[in-house]
Amino acid sequence: MTFLPLYIDPGTGSMLFSILIGACATLFFLAKAFWLKLKLFFTGGKGQKLDKAYKKYVIYSEDKRYWNIFKPVLDEFEKRKIEITYYVANDKDPVFEEKYEFVKPEVIGEGNKAFAKLNMLSAGFVLMTTPGLQVYQLKRSKNVKHYSHIFHSPGDPTMYRLFGIDYFDSILCTGDYQFEDIREMERQRKLPAKQLVTVGCTYLDVFKKRMEEIPAEENHQFTVLVSPSWGKSALLSLYGKKLLDPLVATGWKIIIRPHPQSRISEAQMLSELEEAYKDVPNVEWDSNRDNFYSLKKADIMITDFSGIIWDYTFLCDKPVMYANAEMELGPYDAYDIDHEIWQFSTVKKIGIKIEEKDFANIKNVIQNASDSPELAAARKKARDEAWMHIGEAGKRTADFMIQTMEKIEK
Repeated sequence: MTFLPLYIDPGTGSMLFSILIGACATLFFLAKAFWLKLKLFFTGGKGQKLDKAYKKYVIYSEDKRYWNIFKPVLDEFEKRKIEITYYVANDKDPVFEEKYEFVKPEVIGEGNKAFAKLNMLSAGFVLMTTPGLQVYQLKRSKNVKHYSHIFHSPGDPTMYRLFGIDYFDSILCTGDYQFEDIREMERQRKLPAKQLVTVGCTYLDVFKKRMEEIPAEENHQFTVLVSPSWGKSALLSLYGKKLLDPLVATGWKIIIRPHPQSRISEAQMLSELEEAYKDVPNVEWDSNRDNFYSLKKADIMITDFSGIIWDYTFLCDKPVMYANAEMELGPYDAYDIDHEIWQFSTVKKIGIKIEEKDFANIKNVIQNASDSPELAAARKKARDEAWMHIGEAGKRTADFMIQTMEKIEK
């Protein structure tokens, strides 16, 4: 008898994992509840606080690239001498370079391994940038009192995959403008209203301070930063050498900073481009975790619909060019919004659009790109709308977490 190898497609695998985790979580909580009731019975009521696994404050960071989002919050807890657990993917996370006393880092792995831990968590307040709670493998634990999502970009809240933020208890926004579309999604989907709190943007606060500390370049050469998003509609995938060849021919310094996800999803495309320009002296590839070094050097940036457009605009206040800012919205929450979302309408006001027909003459296009008073005013208006409470995001986030738990525990 011949046995054929079994194949499970990724979607089915995800579903089976969710079912398995759900069953395990149910058994876990039933057993835990039974055990606590026994303790309560035998201790005459003193067993209410015997859940040793309970953590009052938890932050989950799925990757070390989110360090600058959470550091200001962790610093606040450390300063206030309040203990907080920081779950990370591995021991290479920057948190281990800090000398925290009250911040307790713990490695819980990546992907399904991390979700298995989180789905059985016993905690008060859980903060994360990870979307999709209660949608895929990451489930709400019955023993968590409050789930909060913090944005990792000042861009539009509808640019997550479908249902990305639907099942959180609160959303920490970078600007008040984000409220409108979140409320619209809640109305359409008949969801209970979440707490919406504008705290500012933690990582932009960090980048602003660090960029101010970087000395100006000596003998600065005019620099163009090419920093796209990823996917078939993104700049490098769509145009590649059609854009890069004429840019390289200008003789200017060209910094190419691919989206981190491109290294995973578009590795072959990037490898071919890197090979094509490996011996070109004025081309530099930037794969650093932080983008502000390249932002600081650039005199102008060319991008698409990438969120880095806000980093560059808000931190550097310099002109930006965008190409093919159209994208397929089908998989995103924005698809359900019946008006042009904020970030698309705002890009048109603050940016200079270029098309494929402009590539051959890209040097003249860039040289003639004027930074008009209208563009400068539009950049300021966008920053005021999307990056509120500059320098205060860490404090405001910690305040909300602590105040929320005080209310829950009353």
